Amino acid sequence: MLNIKFKTSLRCSFCSAKKKELIKVFIFDSDLVCNNCIIKILYIYKIYINFKNAKNTQQLIVTPKNIKYYLDKYIIGQEEAKQIVSVSIYNHYKRLILSENKIEVNKANILLIGNTGTGKTLFAKSLARFLNLPLAIVDATSLTEAGYVGDDVENILTKLLQKANFDLNLAEKGIIFIDEIDKISKKSIHNTSITRDVSGEGVQQALLKILEGSYVNISTQFGRKHPENPMVSINTKDILFLSGGTFAGLDEIVYNRLNVSKIGFNKKRKDNKKELFDSLKSEDLINFGFIPEFLGRWPIICQLQNFTEKEYKEILLSTKNSILKQYKNLLKLDKIDFSITKKAIELIIKKAMKLNIGARGLHYICEKIFNKYTFSFEWFKKKQIKLTKKAIQKII
Repeated sequence: MLNIKFKTSLRCSFCSAKKKELIKVFIFDSDLVCNNCIIKILYIYKIYINFKNAKNTQQLIVTPKNIKYYLDKYIIGQEEAKQIVSVSIYNHYKRLILSENKIEVNKANILLIGNTGTGKTLFAKSLARFLNLPLAIVDATSLTEAGYVGDDVENILTKLLQKANFDLNLAEKGIIFIDEIDKISKKSIHNTSITRDVSGEGVQQALLKILEGSYVNISTQFGRKHPENPMVSINTKDILFLSGGTFAGLDEIVYNRLNVSKIGFNKKRKDNKKELFDSLKSEDLINFGFIPEFLGRWPIICQLQNFTEKEYKEILLSTKNSILKQYKNLLKLDKIDFSITKKAIELIIKKAMKLNIGARGLHYICEKIFNKYTFSFEWFKKKQIKLTKKAIQKII
């Protein structure tokens, strides 16, 4: 039986919360656990037990609305994309239950298309925090066909296995997010060359069997396959794949298909990208550089919209990990109080929108502003920063 004692002036080993912020602190040998962390641990354990017994009960705690509610805390806007991803993740859980009962349901891999800074990678990171399944985030730009310099395609499965703490059964139920998927388009579409396209079409060909579902022999260590490295066989049938990319130039391909000629009164160019991508067809992605077999492995194609001025403001102030909250906490460690005026917020948003790089523009502008203050904080007399429009104009 555990020896549980009560202490009055300590911090929690998990969340570092002080005693005055807690109701109780429990002592487990040398570790301190507050009551809030215990509740979280019990909730995670409850999800695990429910998932383990789901094949008998046919019931799940995770629902599409619960997933979307969690995504809403971190991702502003993108309502359609959040609904699609939430339903796909929920169906993935159900597929795992049905597969235990020997009922096969085809998986629906998701392809996210959106400009830089619209939240593609944030989707994966937010899901990784929420899900009770291993999730690996990989970059497609470093992948090459087997036998050439670069990462082998099988390395993405090795990373998933490591995220699952080398539990093969758990890894075979995991999720992989492939970022910058547009960078493996066929180079011959844009540039004719006599050399083999090992980082474009070659990678697409190598990914086919992994995406569809098959047994793949992988090394338990990153790098090239070596006879001395231990190998394991992993079944990718139940692994869900998400991918994201900016697809620069895809709008022009769609435009050229819809507008055969620029001459005439009836040939109006669609400047609204939402309208443009509503007309997106598989032939446009093939013209972009995807081979038909590879494109067929992504039955769900979802577009992420550019942010409005209102959404920029919510990203800056309202999300759980908003940019200003992050800087406020950083300054708090230096015992500096931070405040900002409404006009200063409006100026930051306008400057960020002009950069045309989405939410990353806000981070770029804020980093430029706070770098100056952080460097010289030791000379502040009042230990207080109030950001005004005039103060920001002097910096940027």
